[in-house]
Amino acid sequence: MKSLPVFAMTLWVWSAFAQAQALPDFTVLVEKNVPAIVNVSTTFGAVQANAQDRENLKDLLRYFYGDRPPQQFQPPNPEDQEPEENGATASGFIIDSTGYIVTNHHVVDNAKSIKVTLNDQREFEARVVGLDDQSDLALLKIEATNLPVVKLGSSEKLKVGEWVLAIGSPFGLQYSVAAGIVSYIGRSLPTGKSPNNGYVSYIQTDVAINPGHSGGPLLNLAGEVVGINSQIFTNSGGSIGLSFAIPVDVAKNVVTQLRDGGKVERGWMGVGIENVDQEKAEAFGLDRPHGALVNQVIKGGPAEAAGIKVSDIIVKFNSHDIRTREDLPYFVGLLKPGTEASVEILRSEGAGDKVRNARPMTLHMKVGNLENAKTLSKNDAATAKDGRLGLKVSALDGKTKREHDLESGVLVERVGGPAQAAKLQPGDIIVSINGVALNSAKDLADLEPKLPARRQLPVLVMRGDNMPNYFTIRIDE
Repeated sequence: MKSLPVFAMTLWVWSAFAQAQALPDFTVLVEKNVPAIVNVSTTFGAVQANAQDRENLKDLLRYFYGDRPPQQFQPPNPEDQEPEENGATASGFIIDSTGYIVTNHHVVDNAKSIKVTLNDQREFEARVVGLDDQSDLALLKIEATNLPVVKLGSSEKLKVGEWVLAIGSPFGLQYSVAAGIVSYIGRSLPTGKSPNNGYVSYIQTDVAINPGHSGGPLLNLAGEVVGINSQIFTNSGGSIGLSFAIPVDVAKNVVTQLRDGGKVERGWMGVGIENVDQEKAEAFGLDRPHGALVNQVIKGGPAEAAGIKVSDIIVKFNSHDIRTREDLPYFVGLLKPGTEASVEILRSEGAGDKVRNARPMTLHMKVGNLENAKTLSKNDAATAKDGRLGLKVSALDGKTKREHDLESGVLVERVGGPAQAAKLQPGDIIVSINGVALNSAKDLADLEPKLPARRQLPVLVMRGDNMPNYFTIRIDE
């Protein structure tokens, strides 16, 4: 009996040893990769306080001290001040021994000068090879040879729960290491100057990423780069365990194009899409919410040429599952313009039972070029805004009217403006607007100019197999 405490202590030590063995050892990984991590320091143009800032400060001082504020609080005269240059510190990593370095676009955009400091403390002036705002990536070049490099892995193979490691310069503290796990894959966030572009599907982690980590690598346990640290959510200015990295598969595509031509071309479909929530899933007869619901097909675009229609639900693109609308632009954007792609959809020919029995189809599409799409998009947007209600509709066939016991009605093909604000959807059947029955697109075109503005108008709508319900729509013009 006296040996029991010793036995218990042995079990405790063995348990602690087993747990320690189960945790990853990052030391070898860090030693191997740190030499290829760099510190990126930037300077920007001189900034001087403007006259409005001075006046605001004077007003504040008068509020506290009246007309005689203490001398030490007097705002300085701008003529006596030398403009000061702004600077920032971030991270990057070497991908080629001849001096090619990856970092974030927001780190070097509009920088007056860029200095790269290597792990061995050598410093180099860097030039920008190419910038891509849409993915928040930049490619730099320094004049050096025989540099250590990182190994680029695959973000497609990454799984939620995997250990990952970040190396960078948080708050200027160079070569700091932080570890955590992958929390989510495929997070949609605003990127660059086009906050809804959707061409980056972020890796979310709980790694303690802080300002200065931007542009540094996210590594897996094999020592491969799987992401580029880019954004954090914070209410304090520091890490709260919500960090986001650009998938390395996006980076490989972007960096290759920047190195070869200095710019990036992206695939484009030419559709407007929305998520399929529970209500839409029921309305379209799906067993669960999934896919991207097409609410607009741009005229002259790749989707129209492939035969994709409004109210189609895209469930796969080139064999990739489309879980939500955010997945589609990500996979399309990875393809080179001109690539042939398969698109799996669920299609209904009308409303009611036909919607509920939507049939699967596979279409084939030649991916377009996002840059060349701007003119088409603008022309189609102008057409879509011709109506005051933001509605594009078509006549119902006789069979659909009989199935729903309707004497009138039009099928909604596209929504925008007031119609979108009223939560009308492609696939809805509008029976009447403001008490006037509709049977064709011409009926709607004749009615729109007569509708009063700045008041709520009743719209009788049938959605799916439900009974007709009233929505309200308001024209503000």
